[in-house]
Amino acid sequence: MVERYRAGDISLKDVQTFNLDEYCELPRSHEQSYYRFMQDNLFQHVDLRPENVHIPCTEDCDPQIQCDEYNRLLNSATVDLQLLGIGSNGHIGFCEPGTSFDQETFLTTLREETRLDNQRFFNSLDEVPHSAITMGIANILRARSILLIASGKGKAKCIADMVNGPITRQVPASALRLHEDVTVIVDEDAASLL
Repeated sequence: MVERYRAGDISLKDVQTFNLDEYCELPRSHEQSYYRFMQDNLFQHVDLRPENVHIPCTEDCDPQIQCDEYNRLLNSATVDLQLLGIGSNGHIGFCEPGTSFDQETFLTTLREETRLDNQRFFNSLDEVPHSAITMGIANILRARSILLIASGKGKAKCIADMVNGPITRQVPASALRLHEDVTVIVDEDAASLL
């Protein structure tokens, strides 16, 4: 997108973005915050207007108030495309196994397996946050189109469970089978159990 913007092929000045989630316990300036990631890799390189960028804020504000405000923003907009990854335990966003498909934006406690998976981005497991604000599955399923991308052998089981297993809260990504416009892109390793 940055290359296309620089080439003059696209403009993002009228686009609104809604990030899927954000860690709690990290300031926005932290190198592993999603706010910082988006700033460093997209927002500062294109013509997105700051008022059109929406990321759950976790600094100096009551998490429930933030969740309610994010839901209000999401419910007043139309999300044309929801981009997702998938956790090794089948989570989408930070909707861990057991999350209701009716859940909207909420404060979630990250499971130990999620924290272990994300440890590679931090110096130690002790630095990995224990909680996050995340869109709920209900928010995700309201998008017009959904794109899920996964790679690596570590994603093979959750991809197989999502595609071929039962639709269940124990595999949150299985809820995507209830949506009429989902595209899943996987490499050979992630598709190895299909």
